[in-house]
Amino acid sequence: MEQKFSNNSLDLQVLREFCESEGEAVVYRKGDQLEREGDPARWFAFVESGCFKYVNHSSDDREHITWFSFEGEFVADYPTFLYGQPSQTTIEAMMPSRVVRVAGQQLEQYFGQSMETMKLRAVIAEHILLQFRSRYLDLHCTTARERYELLLQRCPGIVEHLDLQDIASFLNVTPKTISKIRKEITFGKD
Repeated sequence: MEQKFSNNSLDLQVLREFCESEGEAVVYRKGDQLEREGDPARWFAFVESGCFKYVNHSSDDREHITWFSFEGEFVADYPTFLYGQPSQTTIEAMMPSRVVRVAGQQLEQYFGQSMETMKLRAVIAEHILLQFRSRYLDLHCTTARERYELLLQRCPGIVEHLDLQDIASFLNVTPKTISKIRKEITFGKD
């Protein structure tokens, strides 16, 4: 399956096959929630089409986009769904999207089947840790323009599907800053 947005390098074909054989296909409309912040996290899903955003709310009820999952990737509030703990984020469809999802208990049982599946669990956790560490370093060590360019490298088609506000939230800048960066890139000003 072609990945329209993401350049994800982790090969998790065996996990995708598990979701397809043991899971249920579900269609989400734009704005539908896979998980809601504070409710028990339940799902691990492979995104067959569409994309999702991870939204957190600050104490003043502002939305903060913290992550995305795209076609050809997995979407979950990992690892809270494994244990049915409260979700730490709201996961919302950004467009009509189709997933194949399994419950946390199903995946927990799958991981416990063999040393190979336990290794897979460790690889997933390490990959997520690496992603979050990279995001943390990006937020602290790169300029807004560099973060924007990194987003475009990871997800080349994303700007056609995201609101300016969502991009700004994810990059931790204002929409005005994103407009300025786009203008600089378009007109070649550095």
